[in-house]
Amino acid sequence: MTTERAGAQGVTYDAVIVGAGPAGSAAAILLARAGWSVALLEKQRFPRRKVCGECIAASNLPLLDGLGLGAVISRDAGPELRSVALMHADARALATMPSAPDAQHPWGRALGRETLDVLLIAAAREAGATVLQPCAVTAISGGPGNWQLTARSGHAELALHARVAVAAHGSWEPLPSGRARRRMARSSADLFAFKANFRGAALAPGCLPVLALDGGYGGMVVADGGVVTVACCVRRDRLDALRARAPGRCAGDVVESWLRGQCAGVDQVLAGAQRDGAWLASGPLDPGVRVRADDRLLRIGNAAGEVHPILGEGISMALQSAGLLVEQLLSGDTPERRTDPAWQARVARDYAAQWRHHFAQRLRLGALVAHLAMSPLTARAIVRLARAWPGVLTMSARWAGKVCSAANPSLYRLARRAP
Repeated sequence: MTTERAGAQGVTYDAVIVGAGPAGSAAAILLARAGWSVALLEKQRFPRRKVCGECIAASNLPLLDGLGLGAVISRDAGPELRSVALMHADARALATMPSAPDAQHPWGRALGRETLDVLLIAAAREAGATVLQPCAVTAISGGPGNWQLTARSGHAELALHARVAVAAHGSWEPLPSGRARRRMARSSADLFAFKANFRGAALAPGCLPVLALDGGYGGMVVADGGVVTVACCVRRDRLDALRARAPGRCAGDVVESWLRGQCAGVDQVLAGAQRDGAWLASGPLDPGVRVRADDRLLRIGNAAGEVHPILGEGISMALQSAGLLVEQLLSGDTPERRTDPAWQARVARDYAAQWRHHFAQRLRLGALVAHLAMSPLTARAIVRLARAWPGVLTMSARWAGKVCSAANPSLYRLARRAP
């Protein structure tokens, strides 16, 4: 039974979730199926292209199946990711990807965010969540049990009230309450992300290459429709130097030329390919932990913490952090507890502990791998090691969380059967 109600100043929900990417939509689906009244706010129109990666690790496929997307992903996603490669300059190493213990979903896949986001938000709407899109939060006040949010949808201003508020926005889209926080100091080590899609590229199906570059790192994958996605992160100082050498050229074209010149594998894959649309760019990246034990506003996805994209774990941490939080919210849940700040404080504390337990290692591994990949000296050494011992790549993929989920898959399966 939902507890949405109309108040004098707007509508009250059990939960308002800000951001309808994989984290926000997954949380909305699970809570709505559990009987909560949920409002899901998203400021952008879908479908949208995003710089975010498109790899869905095998650990996430049972979760997406539980959310009702299994058949579509099985039909439309790119080929099973059975191998991983490391490319640097003209050298490369190849290894098998570790298989997941779930016999139905042993290998990861790739699906464009334009497709995945639309599927998830549609599932949230079908589950009973109120979807407000495009809708941007302009003010937030109050606290656990009694949040007040002001949002703008077109020319209309909306007043929303929530017992629980969840931040599921992206790294570069802070809520109004967080916009006054310190800005990162400009640094030559800042990383900027770029991504483009190509048709007719010659990447072997089922292979996931990781690119070690001088001053950056990247990856390639075959996603839905046979489209090859090429993504990379570039240090600010490297990008500034590249653009200074090519005045008048757009950053995306400069980065593409750099990728082709830096890595023979990229040049071979893109020989004869046609770029589908423009390069996307965003940044600077801000990897690190943002979730805290004393959070009043609950955080999932990139709002909770961000790993270096070299691990390709952004979607994993989004979906799985949503599951971790919802499991805490539903444990001993009653309508009365949803208005209890003390209960929400316990939820925040226990969720933060679980988040750090499952994801802190991924963040440390991501920072280490990114640092090693961006230095030519260490990149060459790692490729030589991986060629002599391919198992190091297989183990690294396992340590990155490719086969084991932090979230309990049974939560997703039970939610699917809930009335």
